[in-house]
Amino acid sequence: MSLTTTLKSLTKPAPTPTPAQTAARLGLGGLMSTAGISHLTFARKDFQAQVPNWFPVDKDAVVLASGVAEIAFGAALLALPKRRAAVGVGLAAFYTAIFPGNISQYAERHDAFHLDTDGKRLARLFGQPALIAAALLAGGFPRK
Repeated sequence: MSLTTTLKSLTKPAPTPTPAQTAARLGLGGLMSTAGISHLTFARKDFQAQVPNWFPVDKDAVVLASGVAEIAFGAALLALPKRRAAVGVGLAAFYTAIFPGNISQYAERHDAFHLDTDGKRLARLFGQPALIAAALLAGGFPRK
């Protein structure tokens, strides 16, 4: 399948979702909404620990912007089921884009979210591919 065909398919409603796809969409919708709110409120400092020291933008601004993005993704997953393909792919891209923050937290040994050992921070890195897969599943992938 070409990139053009793939992009065109994202603008069309996805086929009827499987129960697993619906569960992933609703679960990630709730998770992302909650995570986004936590970025803006009680967990700002912990999220700042995941912004790499080398990133050329103020850490708090990154946390606030990513919180708004997460709320938007969560709300879109919950409220726009007919556009779940585009939202799921967008969320998978978002998870991919923030992965360097997780790597930075491990490499720079920043404690946050009870990730206070190298082993815990390393284990967290393996969760990111699972989130990417869940976002794609929520988006209706793989297609029937």
